[in-house]
Amino acid sequence: MRVLVVEPGVDYSPMDMASGWTKGFRQAGCEVVEFNLADRLVFFSAAHMDRDGTWERAFDRDAAIHLAVNGLEAACYEFAPDLVVIISGFFIAYDLYRLMRARGSTVVVVCSEEPYETERELRLAEVADVAVLNDPTNLEQFRAVNPKSWYIPHAYDPDVHRPGPATPAAVSDFAFVGTGFPSRIDFFEQVDWTDIDVALAGQWRNLTSDSQLRKHLAHDIGACCPNDQAVTLYQSTKVSANLYRRDLIRGGTAEGWAMSPRDVELAATGCFFLTEPRGENLEVLPMVPTFDGPADFEDQLRWYLAHPGERADIAAAARRAVADRTFLKNAQELLRLLGS
Repeated sequence: MRVLVVEPGVDYSPMDMASGWTKGFRQAGCEVVEFNLADRLVFFSAAHMDRDGTWERAFDRDAAIHLAVNGLEAACYEFAPDLVVIISGFFIAYDLYRLMRARGSTVVVVCSEEPYETERELRLAEVADVAVLNDPTNLEQFRAVNPKSWYIPHAYDPDVHRPGPATPAAVSDFAFVGTGFPSRIDFFEQVDWTDIDVALAGQWRNLTSDSQLRKHLAHDIGACCPNDQAVTLYQSTKVSANLYRRDLIRGGTAEGWAMSPRDVELAATGCFFLTEPRGENLEVLPMVPTFDGPADFEDQLRWYLAHPGERADIAAAARRAVADRTFLKNAQELLRLLGS
C-alpha cells in the first residue's frame, strides 16, 4: 500500500506524531512518502524580495500557507497514494480533502488536539474518509458526522523513547517539556522551586518578562524543543511531570479521558514522573503517583527527589506498562480498520 503522510506544519508534539506514524507504516510494510509541510511553510514565510531598494516579505501569512500546501496536489499526482494520512490538518483547506478523495485516495485525518479543539476537528472529520482521535471523550460527536471515526491511543517510537545515560549538560532535578499554556504557567508559578534544579523546555513564549519561570528555561524563549532533545532531558532528570492541557481553542473540553503523549513517552523513556489523574492513565499507569494542585505536587516532588529507589521501581513498572504502545501497532490497527 502507498501511504502519503502529511506533516502538521508545526515543530512541536504533532510533528513527532507525524514522524512516528511514518515509521509505523514503513515497519508495517507500506511504501511511504512524507509531505514536508513545515519546511515549505518556513521557506515561503521567510522569502523576501527587493521592492524599490527595500527587502520585504514576498508573501503574507495566507499566501505563504497557500503556496506551501499547494505542493500537496503535485505530491498526490506523482505518488498516487492509496492512503493519505493528514496529521492535525492545521493548514489544509477543506476543498483539498474533497479533491484527494475524488482522485481515489482514502483520506485519514489524525485529530491530534482532542478533546480541546473539537469544533475545528469536527469540520475536518466531515470532509475526510476517516477520523482518528487521540481521545475518545467526544467520539460520538465525531461518529455523528463521520461513522468511520476511531480512537487510537498515543504511541511512542522505541528507537527514540528509551532509557539512556544522562547527558551532563542536561542534568536536572526536575524537567518539563511542553507548551507553556497559561494554565501551566499559573501552576508552576505557584511552586516554590528553592534548591531544586529545574529545566523547562518547549514553547514558553507566553511567559511575562517578570515571570520567575524564565530563569528555569532550558533554551532560548523563542525556540522550541525537538523530540530528541526532549528525550535527552528525560534521560537526564530525576523527576518529570505530566500536566494536562486546560486551555481550549475553538470549542471542546478540558475534561479528557486519554493519556497524553507525555504520559506515554515519559514512561517509555524510563523517566520517573508525577501526573495529574485521568481515566486512561489510572488504568494503564496506576503505579505513577498523581497530584492534586501545586502544593501537593511540590510535596511529592521533594519527597521523591529524596527517595531514588522508589523512583527507579516506579519508572521500571511504568515502562513495562506501555511497552506495546508503539506507532507500528497503531499503523497496523488503522490498516486493519480500513480492511487493508
